[in-house]
Amino acid sequence: MVVSELVKILLKNRGVEKPEDIESFLSPDYVAHAHDPFLLPDMDKAVERVLQAMEKDERIAVYSDYDCDGIPGAALTSDFFRKIGYENFEVYLPHRDREGYGFHTEAIDKLVARDVKLIITIDVGTKAHEGIDHANSLGVDVIVTDHHEIDGELPKAFALLNPKRAPYPFPGLCGAAMAWKLVQALLIEGKKRNIPRFAAVPVGWEKWLLDMVAIATVADLVPLVGENRVLAYWGMQVLRKSPRPGIVALCSALRLRRMDLDETDIAFSFAPRINAASRMDTPELALRLLTTTDKNEAESLARQLESLNNSRKGVVAGIVKEAKKRAKARFQMGDQVTVLGDPDWKPSLMGLAANSLMEERGGVVLLWGRDAMGKLKGSARSDGSISVVELFSKAADAFEEFGGHHASGGFTVTSESVHTLPEVLKQVAAQMGPPKVQEEKAADAVLALREISTTLLKDISRLAPFGMGNAKPVFRIPRVRILSVRRFGKEGNHTEVSLVCSETGITQRAFQFFKAPEHFSVIPKPDMEADILATIERDTFRGPGRLALRLVDIVAS
Repeated sequence: MVVSELVKILLKNRGVEKPEDIESFLSPDYVAHAHDPFLLPDMDKAVERVLQAMEKDERIAVYSDYDCDGIPGAALTSDFFRKIGYENFEVYLPHRDREGYGFHTEAIDKLVARDVKLIITIDVGTKAHEGIDHANSLGVDVIVTDHHEIDGELPKAFALLNPKRAPYPFPGLCGAAMAWKLVQALLIEGKKRNIPRFAAVPVGWEKWLLDMVAIATVADLVPLVGENRVLAYWGMQVLRKSPRPGIVALCSALRLRRMDLDETDIAFSFAPRINAASRMDTPELALRLLTTTDKNEAESLARQLESLNNSRKGVVAGIVKEAKKRAKARFQMGDQVTVLGDPDWKPSLMGLAANSLMEERGGVVLLWGRDAMGKLKGSARSDGSISVVELFSKAADAFEEFGGHHASGGFTVTSESVHTLPEVLKQVAAQMGPPKVQEEKAADAVLALREISTTLLKDISRLAPFGMGNAKPVFRIPRVRILSVRRFGKEGNHTEVSLVCSETGITQRAFQFFKAPEHFSVIPKPDMEADILATIERDTFRGPGRLALRLVDIVAS
């Protein structure tokens, strides 16, 4: 395998140096590196129960989370049942605002009323003790497929499939990948037993479902290493030639070339529109788009999702504008914690709005609103200087519920506690000590502006798909001259910089969304010289073959 010196440097930065490791990274082997689904604890029980349900023609419910992990998982599971000709099933997507995340007893009651005997969860269930106990009491078996953290005793599900359960060799799979693992195991066992409904399914057909796994793997921000890299790599191949009318319609509506789809298109085009469906109260639209076989319906659904996403952007922009105004009046720039809320704000949009505010103010930003059931719920986003989950844990008494990670989280707060929340969190943050200093992003390599080309991008793209655990390479481009600087977007909150190569005179566009010129380490100005930290990508807005630099930072030469 011929590998350029630049790719060798990038791989070395990722701890990949041995020739055999380089080959497996650049050419992931599906057969060798996708693990046997029966290594998952309880998989044999899960398969046996699903096959038994089919034999008895029992009604099966697929109970899926409503985000861009759960919905693709529900789509591929639906595809499987239809492929084998089993029609006695339904998909249940809880309403984000009225029900929220979780495996809810009220939903279980609805399914039981429709004679459901078996529920398969997707992206939910590892901590659903109450819901699973309720289902058990009604004589309904529950197979959990999930990937969330295991904390304490497992619920009494009929089978619980989670990659974090030993001895499965790779703990990082997303929810849709776990659903795919169940499908993979069912196809293996169904063919092994010569069950008639499985006979017509071609060997390896499950690979065509990897487009949904790739979308979910990228969108859910799980590490793109190990088995995830294998599934996402081959899933991207499928996505680029996917026969799904919904994918074709989305690409057409967004003017994306299907053969050129990459993880950026998933993160910034597909995922926001799939998530917009549940954020704007109609999660079933996204599921229908991914599962329809009708071209006209797909085009109609793609238009509806685009409209919903535009509405979502409009509502979020309004919230952000108002939140910035309030933050300016109540908090100082540089405050470690900013807490704002309004009963009229929609909790499902708080994460997006909090992220925009955090990009401007830094620190941790918490925004809350009131859901359809009257509960005050919100989201938090951090610039990395303070851990959200640590902040929540040290202020546990201030919340009804909370959860999260280092950079993001969600919470529920009472109408009494919400008034004191800003002061409580301010005190807790101060007790946690000084915020972690954000170090300048280290570059993977140094490039001259004249070296940037489509050939170079093609070479770098051998490391794709990029994401968590395999970040897109950041290059330091030294001593470039800035021709012009402009803000763009309705709110003027994006930055575009025009650069010029002193050797060739060729200009290069560089940009970043949701970052104003003053938020870079060095404020860019015309005719100044600086070093640019940036990733290289296709400039889809300027046409095929055009490149752009996505700015990470602008620093002193």
